[in-house]
Amino acid sequence: MLLGLSGVAAEAPAVFVHPGLLHTRADLDRMQQKLAQKAEPWTGGFEQLRKRPESQASWRLRGPFAVVTRDPHGSARIGEFDQDGNAAYQNALLWCLTGNETHAKKAVEILNAWSATLTEINGKDKILGASLGGFKYVNAAELLRHTYRGWAPADVARCEQMLQRVIRPVIADCAPFANGNWDTGCLKTLFAIAVFCNDRALWQRAMDYYLGGTGNGRLTNYIINPAGQCQESGRDQTHAQLGLAHLAEACEIAWNQGLDLYGVANNRLLQGFEYTAKYNLGREVPFVPSTDTTGKYKAKKISDERRGELRPIYEMVWNHYAQRRHLPAPFTRQAAEKIRPEGPAMGADHPGFGTLLFTR
Repeated sequence: MLLGLSGVAAEAPAVFVHPGLLHTRADLDRMQQKLAQKAEPWTGGFEQLRKRPESQASWRLRGPFAVVTRDPHGSARIGEFDQDGNAAYQNALLWCLTGNETHAKKAVEILNAWSATLTEINGKDKILGASLGGFKYVNAAELLRHTYRGWAPADVARCEQMLQRVIRPVIADCAPFANGNWDTGCLKTLFAIAVFCNDRALWQRAMDYYLGGTGNGRLTNYIINPAGQCQESGRDQTHAQLGLAHLAEACEIAWNQGLDLYGVANNRLLQGFEYTAKYNLGREVPFVPSTDTTGKYKAKKISDERRGELRPIYEMVWNHYAQRRHLPAPFTRQAAEKIRPEGPAMGADHPGFGTLLFTR
């Protein structure tokens, strides 16, 4: 039974559910069944996943590299890191859905190569590099560890070490000095590593920040009021959607572990999605001038920069609130319908393919 939260930090699960990040065994079974029935919209969503270059078992690794740099003045190898992470995740999914072992072997090849080589992620934007790409690697690893017997225990242990020793230190303290999407990216990846590594202390650290952290990525600091206005609504619509989606991905992981972070602060996450979807569908929304937690970012009006460019982030959230919880989410639904079936995200920003993965 899911535990409701009312702004009070919950303890980490006594035992983690596996696989238990974005997809549980029940989720995988549901998708397999719908695909076997050639049912829509799952079949159309599967086609979006199947046709991507990163989804091919013939994917040629872009790495690995010992050092990856994400920096606005000179990135190096971050694109390759993200591409291989996408390929690992998408091949792991295709293994789970089709039973074609060539996909499992490709995902294992990618994880083994990078975990044996990567020693550092650096640069001014290293937190984004570690959290976004890192999320794809840990999701792939979670699926394979609990569905595929061909991944050697020693290699699984080495992947754990990479996540704990290379990825985690970069994101462990989140980013209270930055816009909220930095924090939110850290949070989803910390939750994911905690589950994969069965690390209850790390889970608690992420939970405490989600509910009561000092930075812009805390739930009620990112969605600043019950109207749904976001900390980055006055910046641009790309980043506002980015931060919201990260929070949703953290919530989905928590839900799969028996905790209802979706419902915190009277479903504040839903309010943020409804507000942002409504505005990006061409409707007007209220806006209150605001200053972020750092004092650096002041917004006098809502931004129309990139307005209407919907990211593939709406299916998971609409299906949770409307299908699981039977709560109205009309603008989130319209946004999902407008871009259905969802395809890939930009870079490693989100899982993408939500029509296949999250339709209920």
